[in-house]
Amino acid sequence: MARFKIVNGVKIDLTPEEETIRDQEEAQAAIDKQAEKDAAAKKAADKASADVKLKALGLTDDEIAAL
Repeated sequence: MARFKIVNGVKIDLTPEEETIRDQEEAQAAIDKQAEKDAAAKKAADKASADVKLKALGLTDDEIAAL
């Protein structure tokens, strides 16, 4: 699929080099997006783990929330 860019109001095809750069940018964006999702999931799992450990120590839900 050909990709285009607009220069001075004129729609022109991307050069093969620009296509390659754009492909690399899209691949990196996908990697970055997945890394953000993974980080959010890890943070949620860590919080859940910490809550369980604090409850095991005898803290109440209110005490854990106050931390």
